[in-house]
Amino acid sequence: MRLQGKVAVVSGAASGIGRAVAKKLAAEGARVVIGDRNLTGVEETASLIGEAATAVALDVSDETSAQAIIDQAVGLHGGLDILCNIAGVLDFGRFEDVDRGRWDRVISVNLTGVYHMCHAAMPHLVGRRGNIVNMASAAGLVGVPYNAAYSASKHGVVGLTRALALEFSKEGVRVNAVCPGGVKTPMLQQAPPENIDWTMVMRSASWLDGGEMADPEDIADTVAFLASSEARRITGAAFAVDGGQTAG
Repeated sequence: MRLQGKVAVVSGAASGIGRAVAKKLAAEGARVVIGDRNLTGVEETASLIGEAATAVALDVSDETSAQAIIDQAVGLHGGLDILCNIAGVLDFGRFEDVDRGRWDRVISVNLTGVYHMCHAAMPHLVGRRGNIVNMASAAGLVGVPYNAAYSASKHGVVGLTRALALEFSKEGVRVNAVCPGGVKTPMLQQAPPENIDWTMVMRSASWLDGGEMADPEDIADTVAFLASSEARRITGAAFAVDGGQTAG
């Protein structure tokens, strides 16, 4: 129960890593306010957790929506200790096929959405010396072919994480990022386009256990650690959980 008495907001909690993170934080004692554009999915997550969870419709790409979930968490529980920015989208494709609409969609959710949530939450986190865990990616540490918008957005998340970690260090707010490799989530179950070199993509995959992808719970364990007092001296980290993808 490392997070007993803490209040956490988790975005992207309708499925995958976000759902696993919400369940893990609640199991560690936190009260969680969880959001997603998929309201049915996030309500299902809340039902799996029980009374410690409150489900909210959330579009992180919308500044008003991001502010609303933070305000609701503070209104319900009197403050905020932990923000976990998990919401994200993936868009494989050849660069020449990625038009401005596709580019803007990825950046608005994966990077601008993190900005919106951090900007809304930071005054409350300063007040309670809280912390932020952002979901970046191995694609935020190295390039991944046919993934230009996603890689750019996740490199941006790593940069934002490090900048905020330094800026708010005197206030005692820690800001870290988790950088997973392949994870067994609905996002990675979508069929890739036929006109990309999948062999090239797989060269940048996990080396562990013959390329086996991680379970969402593996990533949630790392998020819970970084959100807890056990990581009290860790800030500005881009924490790779990628089976060796970025090791070489």
